[in-house]
Amino acid sequence: MAPVTLSHRRTHNLLLISKLLSLRDSASPLTLLLDSLEQPATPLIQEYLRRAKLSKAHVTLIAFETLKQPEGVDAFVSARRKSAGDIFKEVGAAYQPAAATNPSRRHLIIIDSINPLLNSKRADPGFHLPSFLSSFLAPTSPSAPKAGASLVVTYHQDVPETPPQNPYSPAPLSVLTYLATSIITLHSFAHILAQKAARDRSLAAPVFGLDEEQDGVLLGRSDKLVGTRTAEGIVLELEHRRKSGRGVLEWYLLPPESRYSPQQVKEVVTLLDDNPLYNPPTEPDRDAGDEEPAIDQGDGPGEGGRILYDMGEEDDFDEEEDEI
Repeated sequence: MAPVTLSHRRTHNLLLISKLLSLRDSASPLTLLLDSLEQPATPLIQEYLRRAKLSKAHVTLIAFETLKQPEGVDAFVSARRKSAGDIFKEVGAAYQPAAATNPSRRHLIIIDSINPLLNSKRADPGFHLPSFLSSFLAPTSPSAPKAGASLVVTYHQDVPETPPQNPYSPAPLSVLTYLATSIITLHSFAHILAQKAARDRSLAAPVFGLDEEQDGVLLGRSDKLVGTRTAEGIVLELEHRRKSGRGVLEWYLLPPESRYSPQQVKEVVTLLDDNPLYNPPTEPDRDAGDEEPAIDQGDGPGEGGRILYDMGEEDDFDEEEDEI
């Protein structure tokens, strides 16, 4: 029964991550990427761009940190020192020619960092995060992206949050996690292996980077060489909320770009449990179960259930000690 359950989980969850990354069936209108200094979201964003190019989707990048237009981006909107309203207008103006040519073309909007907008010192006095995000997904302007667009937002967990002006309003991260239909937390594969190795030995899992709380430490060090193989790739911790309300939790491994072709159509993401470094195959214990005790069935009711043991030559039996 267990192999059937694992096969069912593998099939459905791999299909789910393929839909999310390839923007199929509008599986996730709003995806939140939670990254850190230990594992930036750049490799995952590159995978979004690669798949968007294969599916010929229109990609708009709202750049707060990116200085140059990356390959695979159709519209590059520099958002530094601009208000939320100006950003929305530029995104709509950049998408309008593509929408006029092919209205059914899928649209992917990527925000490389939402943290600058959440800073109360630079944000507009009337800035409202849910309204800003929903304006891209359900726009009212005809020149803006049509409904059905997919929005991918990156949030840096290491950047300190600015306290809200209203103490009764929720934190921006709480609002983002509430609105998002999919939340992907990125982890370093080497760190995940180190933490699992410690748990397998019943030891405290190590922490890295800022979590170490040591002066001057920003990035943690971890050996990526495990045995004779290298722990490459990034770990994706996915929390997806279906339309029915049922949630899906799964861990995936995205290999580095050097391991597959940019035109690769077959799914490259695998379950973390299927990786031999994380879950090495175990050999059955051949010595166990060779000898089984004999059980007396008994001749009548209440006579059975006794275990019969035949002494062997290796048993050291002392009659005098047994009498004591």
